[in-house]
Amino acid sequence: MNRLLRMPARSVAATALAGLLAAVTIAATPAAASAATVLKVRYPVNGSTFIKAPNATVTLGPGALRSRVNLSNGNVTASLNLPPATGSFTELGLVPVTATVAFVQDGPTTGKVDLNTGAVTTMSNITLQITSLSVSGLPVPVGPACESATPASVSLASQPGFSIVNGGTVSGTYTIPPFAGCGLITPVLNLTIPGPGNTISLTLGKAHVIP
Repeated sequence: MNRLLRMPARSVAATALAGLLAAVTIAATPAAASAATVLKVRYPVNGSTFIKAPNATVTLGPGALRSRVNLSNGNVTASLNLPPATGSFTELGLVPVTATVAFVQDGPTTGKVDLNTGAVTTMSNITLQITSLSVSGLPVPVGPACESATPASVSLASQPGFSIVNGGTVSGTYTIPPFAGCGLITPVLNLTIPGPGNTISLTLGKAHVIP
C-alpha cells in the first residue's frame, strides 16, 4: 500500500504544506527566505452556480484564484477572477430571458485553512453586475450600472478530497440582493433573480506557486 495512503490526515496536510513551503523557499531570494511563512499560490478555477428564483444554472469560468496563506496561523487572503457568465431562464415560466453577469469582487476574500487537515473556509463579497440582457431574443438596455444594490456575501468550504496541493471542490450558498440602476427593467429583475438559497460550486485545479 502506498505509504501516503497510510498516513493520518494531519500528516498528509502537513506534508503537502511543507512541500509547497519548500518550493517557495527554494525560489526565494536570500532576503525573502525569512518571509517564506507566507505561501502564495494560484489555482485554475471552473464551476457553476444555481440561482434558485429563476431555477437557472450558470457555468462559471475558466478563471483563476490567487491565494496567500499564512503558514503560521492559517489565515488566508485571496482574489478570485472569473469572466462574465451568461445564463438563460424563463420569466414567469413563459418568457425566455438571457443575461450576462460579471462578478466583481468587493475587497479581498478572507478565510482560514486548518493546518492539521488542509480544510479551507472563505468569505467573499461579490457584486453581481448585469452587462447585457435580452428578452424573447430582443436586447434590453440596462446601462453601465445595473448591479446588485449591495454585494452578495458568499461563504465557501472545501469538500472531501480537497487538497492544498492538488485543489478540489469548494462550495457554499448565498443570497442575491435586489438590483439597482437597471432602468425600467429593474422591477422585473427584482421579481425574478434576487433571493436566498442560491448555491455555488468551484473546482480548483492544481496549485502553482507564485514567486
